[in-house]
Amino acid sequence: MRFASHGIVVLIAVCLGLTGRAGAAEPFPARPLTMIVPFPPGGPSDVLARIIAEPMRASLGQPVIVENVSGGAGSIGVGRVARAPADGYTLSLGNLGTHVFNAAIYNLPYDPVTDFEPVSLLPANNHLILTSTKVPSATLQELIEWVKANSHRVTGGTGGPGSPSHLAALYFQQVIGARYELVPYRGTPLAMQDLIGGHIDILFDQVASALPVVSSGSIKAFAVTADRRLAAAPGIPTADEAGLPKFYTSQWFGLWVPRGTSREVIQRLNSAVVSALANDSTRAKLAELGMTIPPPEQQTPAALGALQRSELQKWQPLIKQAGVHPQ
Repeated sequence: MRFASHGIVVLIAVCLGLTGRAGAAEPFPARPLTMIVPFPPGGPSDVLARIIAEPMRASLGQPVIVENVSGGAGSIGVGRVARAPADGYTLSLGNLGTHVFNAAIYNLPYDPVTDFEPVSLLPANNHLILTSTKVPSATLQELIEWVKANSHRVTGGTGGPGSPSHLAALYFQQVIGARYELVPYRGTPLAMQDLIGGHIDILFDQVASALPVVSSGSIKAFAVTADRRLAAAPGIPTADEAGLPKFYTSQWFGLWVPRGTSREVIQRLNSAVVSALANDSTRAKLAELGMTIPPPEQQTPAALGALQRSELQKWQPLIKQAGVHPQ
């Protein structure tokens, strides 16, 4: 009986060991993932997130739930991801503003580089130079002259201090040599509402979110801030064609996870993104929005990390020189 009891104990120990190893080897992901979009619904980041979430679900075998956590020009949502467990289940969909500009503007409770692990570079988006239908100008050159003649009463909306729409507006003012009042909003969707209503005059917004509104006739588009016309809207001239040479602003997007996430999990997520961006249906949707998909060699974690570091070196001195501060 003593031998039998010992054998039972050994058998139980072996079974527990096998169970432990099986649990440790549980494939990722085993439950739904949450992709934090640090802006309100309806904006470019939100649109992009929802386009890629479905093909990522097909690849991962688990739902990818998009959750909007807005505020602080994106810093509230990004901070939430920084504090999340490093298990790959909480993702940060960010952009040039959230993971570069904010580092020079806000006293952040996290470091946008060292507190995250890059997963993949996502499609990029240019801006459209937009106005209310109440603005009398018909061309970009006429708009510039109108702004110069009425700068004391012209207003422009931005997605908040340091947002891409804000810096694009500052760049525009610098290039044309005229200043006008910039009104900060908690995201460009809110600014777009006031542009449609005629409460502000000018807005720089990304093609992905602005083009449907332009197509409806609710606002006017004067140029795309790129060196080539949009396939989705070939009637909109480039900044060069409209008389503002080399006025280019590009908003790139990326996907990050909290620091300490394992290489294996990051690679699994990266593979899902790469697969999503290769999907014909996904590519068609992105093309309709005027978004540019990065080539495969730029869709790696290393490529996103390198781009983020180079952009920090480029933009931070300019932002500090301009004296951009939270409001």
